[in-house]
Amino acid sequence: MALPSVLNIHDVSQAIQLALGPVFLLTGIAGMLNVMTGRLARIIDRGRHLAETELPADPQVRASIDAELGSLERRRHLAGAAITACTFAALLVCMVVAALFLEVVLSAPLKWLVGLLFTASMLALVVGLAYFLREVHLATSTVRIPLHEGSQLR
Repeated sequence: MALPSVLNIHDVSQAIQLALGPVFLLTGIAGMLNVMTGRLARIIDRGRHLAETELPADPQVRASIDAELGSLERRRHLAGAAITACTFAALLVCMVVAALFLEVVLSAPLKWLVGLLFTASMLALVVGLAYFLREVHLATSTVRIPLHEGSQLR
């Protein structure tokens, strides 16, 4: 397929305008990935700390540490899945931007491809956010903050 002999600058500027929305979406996904990787790092650090700690003789304390390690492993898996799905969503958004430019440069009807890629990216983002929500829920349900005698909740 040959490139068009004259590429209208108006078409290129319109493609850039169309690509701005997905680029802002990429910025949002990048921010969420930053939060998710931060949580994953904290999970891994806590797991390493517990794994390297010498186990006490008290069987109740050992059971508590084993339970926390199990919870951390489940959270690590969920955070990893969330990061994978959101990264896949970001890659699909990049493909949307590329398809928008190819449509202009090649004068090819790629609207169906753009729509398909964008829909797939939104589905991947939904999956990533669902995994992230599950990880946060698991974290908040397994961690209890003890109150000292005489302290009051505000």
